[in-house]
Formats: sequence, C-alpha cells, structure tokens
Amino acid sequence: MIIVTGATGELGRRTVERLLERVPADRVGVSVRDPHRARELADRGVRVRQGSFDDPASLAHAFEGAEQLLLVSLDRTGEECVTGHRTAIDAAVRAGVGRILYTSQMGAAHDSRFQACRDHARTEDLLRATGLPWTALRNGFYAASALQFLEPARHTGDIALPADGPVAWTGHDDLADATAVILTQEGRFEGPTPPLTGPAALDFGTIAEIASRVTGRRFTRSPVPDDTFHEQALAHGAPAPIAALMLSIFAAARNGEFAAVDPTLAQLIGREPAPFAALLERAWAE
Repeated sequence: MIIVTGATGELGRRTVERLLERVPADRVGVSVRDPHRARELADRGVRVRQGSFDDPASLAHAFEGAEQLLLVSLDRTGEECVTGHRTAIDAAVRAGVGRILYTSQMGAAHDSRFQACRDHARTEDLLRATGLPWTALRNGFYAASALQFLEPARHTGDIALPADGPVAWTGHDDLADATAVILTQEGRFEGPTPPLTGPAALDFGTIAEIASRVTGRRFTRSPVPDDTFHEQALAHGAPAPIAALMLSIFAAARNGEFAAVDPTLAQLIGREPAPFAALLERAWAE
C-alpha cells in the first residue's frame, strides 16, 4: 500500500494519476482534508481517508497499512509548517509506515535565504531522527512559481521583478512521473536525492528572451529594487509574511541556491524534462 498526502493538490494529484498507471488502484491510498474532493479517486478503487495535519488521530487512521508514505510538503512556512510535518511524521511512525518519502526542494539547507528551504531542512532532520527508511525528493523549483511571477508581464511585456539568479525551473508533470517511479522502485534512494531538475537554469533575463521567442512579442527585463517589490506586493494585498517570502526567493536565487542542473530527473522519467519554453507556451495557451 502506497499512501499519498495532499492528493488533491498540484503535485499530489498528478502523482496519484501516475501511480495508477503503474500499480492496481487497491494498492493506492490518499490522505486528504476533504474526502469529497477525492470522490473520483474513490470511484476508481483508491482508498480515500480523511487526514488533517492538525489532527494526529486522523493521520494515524489515514496512514494505516502503508508500506510507503508520500508526505507532500504543506503550503505553510516557518514553525507552522515544521509543526505540521512533525505531526505527520510522528503519526507515520505510530502507524508502522515502512518508508517515508517527502517532497523537499533543491537548495534545502538551514542557512538558505529562502524560508521554505529552511523548513525543508528541518523536516529532513525530523525524518532522519525517526530511524525509519526515508527519502527526501529534492525537487527543482516549481516552474509554476515562475509563471505566477510572469503573469503581470504577460500583459505589459515587461518583466519587472527584483534582481535574480539562475533557477532550474521544473515542471510538475515531470516531477510527478519521477515520484511515481521512485515509489514503485522501493528503496532506490536513501536520504536526499540529487536535485530533480529541469534541463536548464534560467534567470528572468533569459526568460524574457524565451517569452519573446515563444509569443512573437517583445519582452523586456526591468530589475526592481527589493524594497519597491516588497511595497508593491503589500499594496496588491499580499500579507507581509508572503511578501517577504516572495522576496526571499530572489535573494536565494542571487545566492546560487537553485542553479544546479542534474541529470537524475531525466534518467528517472526516461526522457528530457520539459524545457521552460514548452511550459510557458502551454500555460499561456491555456
């Protein structure tokens, strides 16, 4: 039995779909906050149980019988994030889970300039302390984040963002394929994986060139001072912690924390990961 948390989210949902191409549905279970949102999976024979990272008893029930648990990281930051992960890991230990796999991130480190990477590092410490077999999937930075940053430029033609550095932007679909491979080849990685990245590390100057080529329109790149970006984010309604979090992505990129490009993802999925140009073209066509 393979149990997946966050199975109605972007990565979890895709991973379950890829698993169902590889194993019978009765070997797959999901732990979700709202089982009604996973009704279609239940109809296909997937075991659906309610599980909340704020309710340890629900997680113990949701994780029951798991040989492997894919713990999809929470969409939280700081102590709230790590506390939720600790609750899930403790529940997994109590449920007798055989192996825990966790969606970490390339650049996970205690001294990262990006809060989420510090949270990932602390969660990896918790996994290490369990004594259980574990795998940290060091996923490349989700290309969906770059596409969100580009949304204003889609209309203005100017990528007005803080100074950055190269980032190995990586597609959810490729990461879901790789995660399904790792889950069905049990024990392939012990501890952190190599970075699971797209084929190139790009800064937003290069992305401006890509957007120009893909669309046939001219895109420019205008660096914005960090303070100005922070103020603009607040003015557009972002809570102060989210504005700071977004800004820290650029600080970490300038520090080279997301610049690594590694062949492991391509080897796992048996093809070259989607280049950013293809991801951009698909997203903007939709």
